[in-house]
Formats: sequence, C-alpha cells, structure tokens
Amino acid sequence: MKAVIYARYSSDSQREESIEGQLRECQEYAERNGITILCSYIDRALSARTADRPEFQRMIRDSEKGLFDIVLVWKLDRFSRDRYDSAHYKHLLKKNGVKVISAKENISDGPEGIILESMLEGYAEYYSAELSMKIQRGQKENALKCKNNGGGTPLGYAIGKDGVLEINPITAPIIMEIFKRYDDGAMMNEIADELNARGLKTSKGKPFRTASISLILKNRKYIGEYSYKDVIIPDGIPAIVEKAMFDRVQERLKLNSRAPARKKANEEYLLSMKLFCGDCGRLMVGESGTSSTKGVVHQYYKCGGAKRHLGCKRKAIKKHWIEDAVIIQTVSRVLKDKEIDRLADRIIELQEQEDTTIPAMQRQLQECEKGIENMLNAIQMGILTSSTKDRLEQLETQRDELKTAILQAQLERPKYTKEQIISWISRFKNGNPSDPEYRRQIVDTFVNAVYVYDDRLVFTYNFKDGTETITKREIEEAFSSDLSESAPP
Repeated sequence: MKAVIYARYSSDSQREESIEGQLRECQEYAERNGITILCSYIDRALSARTADRPEFQRMIRDSEKGLFDIVLVWKLDRFSRDRYDSAHYKHLLKKNGVKVISAKENISDGPEGIILESMLEGYAEYYSAELSMKIQRGQKENALKCKNNGGGTPLGYAIGKDGVLEINPITAPIIMEIFKRYDDGAMMNEIADELNARGLKTSKGKPFRTASISLILKNRKYIGEYSYKDVIIPDGIPAIVEKAMFDRVQERLKLNSRAPARKKANEEYLLSMKLFCGDCGRLMVGESGTSSTKGVVHQYYKCGGAKRHLGCKRKAIKKHWIEDAVIIQTVSRVLKDKEIDRLADRIIELQEQEDTTIPAMQRQLQECEKGIENMLNAIQMGILTSSTKDRLEQLETQRDELKTAILQAQLERPKYTKEQIISWISRFKNGNPSDPEYRRQIVDTFVNAVYVYDDRLVFTYNFKDGTETITKREIEEAFSSDLSESAPP
C-alpha cells in the first residue's frame, strides 16, 4: 500500500515542532503496517475549521492521479474539524480509491466504525467550537475598547500603538475626495479611473475598481462608527467624513442601485450518495424543476438510469417526502433504548479491538522487561562486563521511555465509557426533525443507504444487521402520502 501523510497545525497554541511529531508518529505507524510513504502535505498555521488550505487542496487534487491509496493523518482532527467538510472530502478521496487513516485513532472498516468515527469527529468539532468561543470572547473585549480585531485596515486609517484606528494623514484625503466627488454627481467608474490615472492604490495595493469605490462609500467607519459583529459604537474611532455628506451619499447610492437578480436557491439534498433505485441499483440524484404554469420550483430525486435513458422506468420521488420518511423512520426504529444499548456494547468492543498502538507498545515493554530480567540473572551468575552494563542501561532507558509513551497514548486516545456512548447516541432521540443540522446528523451518522421500490423502502444502517424494510402501506399510514406520487421531471 502507498500512502501520503497530511499534517497540520493551527496558529492558536501550536508550534512548528508539532508537525515533526505528527510526521514521526505517522511514519512509525506506516512502518508497523508495511505502508510505503511517498510524500507529505503540510499546512502550517491554518485551522481545520475550513477546507481552504493550500496543501490540503493539492492533496485532494493529487488523489485523482491514482498514485497513492491512503492519506495518513496523526488524528482525525488534523484532516478536518468540521464533520460536513470531513464527509465531503472523504467522499472525494473514496471516489479516487483513497482512504483516510488515523495513526492514533485506528477506526474499524466495519459499519460500527462509522459511528465511532462520527463521535471522534464530533468531539473534535466541539473542541474547535469551544476554542472559537474563547477567541471570540477576547475579540469582543477588544471590540468594546474599539480596538482593531484583525482584517484589513480601511484606506484612510492606520492602527495606533493601542490597537485603535487613527487617521492616516497621507491617505485620508483620498477618502474625502471620493465622498465629495460622488456627492457632487460623479460616477463611481469615473472616480476609479481618475484615481488610477494618478497612480493611487486601494488599501490592498491594487488599482481602484467600481466595487472598491462602492465599498468605501458604504463604510460607516468613515463617520466614526466602530462595528464588530454585534458591537456597534458610534464615535468609537475618529471620523474622516461628515455625517451629513455620508447620508447624502447613501441616499444617492440607494437611488442608483438596481434591484438585485433573484438568486437560485441552493437546496441541500440530504440523501445524496445514499439513495438508490431498487430496480436498477443506480444512485438517485437530486434535481429541481420549475412548473411551466405556476412557476413553482419542485425538488426531487431521480434515478440515474432513468435520467440517462438506460432502460430504468423508476419515477422521480419528491425530495422533502423521502427525506422526512428517512428521518422519522431512523429515529423511530433505530434510536430505541435496546438498540442503543447494543450499539454501545459493540462500540466498546470495537475500541478494544482497534487499539493496536498501545498493545504493540505493551508487548515491547514486556520484551524489554524480560531482557532486563535476563541481564540481572547473568549478573547474579557473575557475568559482568562493560557490554553487559551498557546493555542493561539501554534496556532500562527503553523501558522508561515505553512506559511514558504508553501513558501518553492512553491520555491522547480517550476511551469512551458505555454511559458516555449511550448519552452521545441518545441525544438524537429527541431532536427537532425539521432542524436542518439535526437532519444532517441523523443521515450522516446512522444511514448507510436507502433503496426505493414501488411498494417499499429498504434501509441499511451503519451497524451490524442494520437493515429495515418499511412497506408502502406503512408509509401511507405514517406519512399520509403515496410513494408513487412523483415530482415533475
């Protein structure tokens, strides 16, 4: 098997040295498991809350070349701390024949491993959210003092020693000129062209454009208003433009603005990659269409075979109906106390089965202690040389290092108790079925696949023997709807 390593550290509390530790442990894992490392992708001082990481994206693109089979990470939170980003990019890698493996949190390939992995990613996301809250508290304190909280410094200002914006005497006249010229009737493109002709630049060192002029004219900082999220403080910073002129400019902007084009709604299809046609086995994909008579937008799932005219006659099925059916079915039939208890027992077993790192070190420790015992027996028999003494010291040092490493591994890889696992799964029982995030969590965590037939739905869940069938009659009784009722193609 060929692998690449992905390593990352964020800028909040980690240092460059943490990368070396991640690489070392991933390489050790690879050696133990006969995996060949081809190269490493490293993002420094970048958060895993976003997928906008240069090396991460390069790794995703490189996976299309078929050069490697595994992405090896130290822990799952190095890959992503956002469960939806994680699911999306793991799916892309899976399409390219690549699997993500954690060196410290070895997750089973079996279905229960999906639930355990979801727990680990959930806790990583919780940690990231908690850290974000701490950072936001500090930023709010800065905001209450009208201090700069990062980001670009607006043209016309500079950051003073105390972190508060102060007027820049060199660039502030440009701001005053922009407002005055627009107030006098000039067009934004005319203002931009004249400023560019004089070689002037924006705060980012780029030529002026109509969009940059528009942003300046709408920026309330220029009348002294400090704002950061929900903190708004009038006269919190020095003003460059008089409020009367600013108000006149806003009125003209309003009159000159055009009604924005109506944006097409980005509808999320929860069952993408999980909904299959029971007749031909192909994926059912999300689509939308607009009624020619009433202009109503319909969302639905359609069989890929029927869509591409490959012989399948499966009709489209309404998006909201099938998604509601899957959510309610999963909550009512899977999240029962007896089933949750069984799942918790299985995950406890899985934790023990998949913990290969600590048992390997414990075996090394046993061999080391046996070697020390043999050396001591030799010394008692009168065999004492400089080599004997050196070897004994080496073994004792190795023993101490192994004991420390085992303790560290036990701290780094938490073992969840049955009560913790039951509590984590049970929180899904009483969620709001109409809440988008709750719906995503139910589908991502528990649903493996759903097959659509004329008279039934067949559900496959992420645990052993997790298959349920619900008939058309049961669907009609539970949801007062008809499975054969389809959206317009």
